[in-house]
Amino acid sequence: MVALDFEQKTRDLIDSLKAICANYGLGNDGNEFKIITQVFLYKFLNDKFAYEAKRIRPELSKGKSWEAALAALSAEELDMLHMQMGADTARLKSTHLLAHLFDRQNAPDFAKLFDDTLLDIAISNNDIFAVKTDGGAKITLFDRVSAYISDPAKRDEFCKALINKLVAVSFEHLFTQKYDFFAALFEYLIKDYNKDSGGKYAEYYTPHAVAKIMAAILVPEAVRGKVSNVSCYDPSAGSGTLLMNIAHAIGEQRCSIYSQDISQKSSSLLRLNLILNNLVHSIPNVIQGNTLLHPYHKDAQQLKRFDYIVSNPPFKMDFSDFHKALDSNEHHARFFAGIPNIPKQAKDKMAIYLLFLQHIIYSLKPGGKAAVVVPTGFITAQSGIDRKIREHLVDNKMLAGVVSMPSNIFATTGTNVSILFIDRANQEGVVLIDASNLGTKVKDGKNQKTLLSAAEEDRIIATFNAKQAVEDFSVVVSYADIAAKNYSLSAGQYFEVKIEYSALTPQQFIDKMQGFSDTLDGLFTESAGLEQEIKKQLAGLKYE
Repeated sequence: MVALDFEQKTRDLIDSLKAICANYGLGNDGNEFKIITQVFLYKFLNDKFAYEAKRIRPELSKGKSWEAALAALSAEELDMLHMQMGADTARLKSTHLLAHLFDRQNAPDFAKLFDDTLLDIAISNNDIFAVKTDGGAKITLFDRVSAYISDPAKRDEFCKALINKLVAVSFEHLFTQKYDFFAALFEYLIKDYNKDSGGKYAEYYTPHAVAKIMAAILVPEAVRGKVSNVSCYDPSAGSGTLLMNIAHAIGEQRCSIYSQDISQKSSSLLRLNLILNNLVHSIPNVIQGNTLLHPYHKDAQQLKRFDYIVSNPPFKMDFSDFHKALDSNEHHARFFAGIPNIPKQAKDKMAIYLLFLQHIIYSLKPGGKAAVVVPTGFITAQSGIDRKIREHLVDNKMLAGVVSMPSNIFATTGTNVSILFIDRANQEGVVLIDASNLGTKVKDGKNQKTLLSAAEEDRIIATFNAKQAVEDFSVVVSYADIAAKNYSLSAGQYFEVKIEYSALTPQQFIDKMQGFSDTLDGLFTESAGLEQEIKKQLAGLKYE
């Protein structure tokens, strides 16, 4: 089957699951995303297990029903099968399988059987798939799906409808291929839930252009395949777009992912993203909690330092409820440039991104690299915490450069953004790129969005990685240059002002100057005539 055809069939499956939710009154309901993502995940785990079981024991496929052959295995044989499976495969029993539920869909209390099956899978695989909170509690893989239907009399039929849709498609043959298929599907799966509506910090979506540029500059083509055993961190991870991109650039088996986000919703979406992208080994490092107040990842008693950090933190938000707690001795070293004050009005405009940025700088290993989305105003602000952070980056020689993006690169915000690249090993040559004139503007619902072409993305990446100066596009400056420009990181302030020179004869010079003089005389005459006309009109108004 052609991959594109199968991708369309899978999108149709997702759409049909959403249609079932709508038919039972859950369309656009706050819980719809939980049902859709959990049911899709159950299907994925079921087919991944089937693929692995048949690969390890080919004889399971020889009969009419491989599920029946699996059920016939002894407890010892099933344990051995589980032991031989990869660490990213759920350990399932024959009673967990989709076929088992399909065959029993007409049994009494089918909704309870469906829910109990999902919960048993979650409990059996808690060590592999549970996400932790910063308090140590575990968020299991599945909830009781039928419980979201308020009328108990409709729950059996609801669960039957879901099961009958799931059996129509099989993912098994796709596990022989790369996981890019599932990475693309993840975005489609959560497209209706990919909004900043569920969590205090969560930014669930970062445009592909931004994610691609960040990953390609942090991990250039020249070093891909050579980087290994490294840690990648996002302190405001959302659904993990940035982490997935850098993990793919490094290689899923060559890195470990670490994250924290205050939103339970985003942490659940990130877990799903990791499962679909062959990064199950990093799920124990996914933490749901307040990164600023309770950073979770530590080595001994010290905050853990990371090789790579990527982040698109929230820019403005009210954090006055824990502002005082942050302004204590235990946090002073981390927030070296200070903590934004609480304004008397518009508390929701508090610059929380400045705290995330300081946390990221503090969390970098020696020689580590980071890429952070910031409001473009940050790169030129002449006072306050913004300026202090820039001074720190420049004076400590840990800045790789800045890419100023086009307006509306994020459709949901009118804030102009730049990508700040930090590199603790970069001793000289800071790249500043003004990409603000690139892209094509398109409508995205009620908003306007700017899309970069692949060629434009590649131009930004190639220019940055080559440390290339391009007229009216990029400059390469020294740390001393930046300090001399009041620590401005705006490329435009370093562009040369060009003056055109022409060789003129004395007479040509006189003629040109006379032309300027005649033009000025004409303008003054025209201005005087206009002044007289206005006076006449005013006089007429006065006597009427």
